[in-house]
Amino acid sequence: MTFVKTKLLVERMASGEMLEVRLKGAEPLGNVPKSIAELGHEIISTTREPGEGPEGIHRLLIRKK
Repeated sequence: MTFVKTKLLVERMASGEMLEVRLKGAEPLGNVPKSIAELGHEIISTTREPGEGPEGIHRLLIRKK
């Protein structure tokens, strides 16, 4: 579901626009960047937020193609 929501947001953006997504857990962190890259968009960065438990929350910065 996380990828679907991200994809819908990216589809509404103009080319070159950036989107920051917060992901919680290992599964979204593995799936979302891979799927977004497969669509041709650029993953600018992935960073982990401190102090968010063992799974953590990660910030993913995406640039639309």
